Amino acid sequence: MIDWTPLTSVDQLDEIVDLSSEVPCLILKHSTRCSISSVAKHRLEKHWDFDENQIRPYYLDLIAYRDVSNQIAGKFGIDHQSPQVLLIKDGACVYDDSHFAIKVSQIKSVL
Repeated sequence: MIDWTPLTSVDQLDEIVDLSSEVPCLILKHSTRCSISSVAKHRLEKHWDFDENQIRPYYLDLIAYRDVSNQIAGKFGIDHQSPQVLLIKDGACVYDDSHFAIKVSQIKSVL
């Protein structure tokens, strides 16, 4: 099970950037209206075997917080997708993927 931190404000993005110099942070941009997004989230949760010292997971309901999603795209220079994961390390996005390409094994490969 993933202990998601809800991402609900643009201000949290600066916190994530700062924290990412200590521990990588994963942002999951999830659409509650999309079955592919639900499958991707479930696959992450099923195979998740990280502890909070390895990676910090953030969950963004992009339907409810579209402004935060738009800010993520601009801040990290990554085109918007849904579902989408971004791995933030040392203040930069070092990995992103979307749809069925979202896999724990891929995240591990860049940690």
